[in-house]
Amino acid sequence: MPGIGEKTAARLAFFILKSEAGYVRELADAIRAVKDNTRFCTTCWALSETEPCGICADPRRDASLLCVVEEPSDVIAVERSLGFKGRYHVLHGAISPLDGRGPEQLKVTELIHRLEPGTVREVVIAPNPTVEGEATAVYLARLIKPLGVTVTRIAHGIPVGGNLEYADQVTLGRAIEGRRQM
Repeated sequence: MPGIGEKTAARLAFFILKSEAGYVRELADAIRAVKDNTRFCTTCWALSETEPCGICADPRRDASLLCVVEEPSDVIAVERSLGFKGRYHVLHGAISPLDGRGPEQLKVTELIHRLEPGTVREVVIAPNPTVEGEATAVYLARLIKPLGVTVTRIAHGIPVGGNLEYADQVTLGRAIEGRRQM
């Protein structure tokens, strides 16, 4: 499984082997239930057990503010920040010609359809800070701006607690470009 190394996998396997049969059955049932009951919200394409998902259905969320992310896990990361009160759109990847993934393999058409009614005033583009993420951000900005929607990008820079001497030049350059008045 992704993110689980050889030693952790061995510990988990031995834990399961030592566990009571009832516990193992409950664990297997829980895993099966997650797989059976989880789907993609047909509005934002995030993972959900309901249709629409809880974020799309929440009237307290700002429907005029849309954050575009690469993966469903990115929604969770942004939500943990407690700083975003709008809604989301999950692309399910980034543009990567080397991997044979263009805009047609992503949820770009669905994003544009969400912008047509004119209810969205700002789209915050928040891809991962990679070459593919940058290409995706530029592509989306060129596609969305002519629709009269404000396009913004999340800031990039030095993490809290980081040291300037250890920052790479691209990160430091973006931090300087994204500076703001105090």
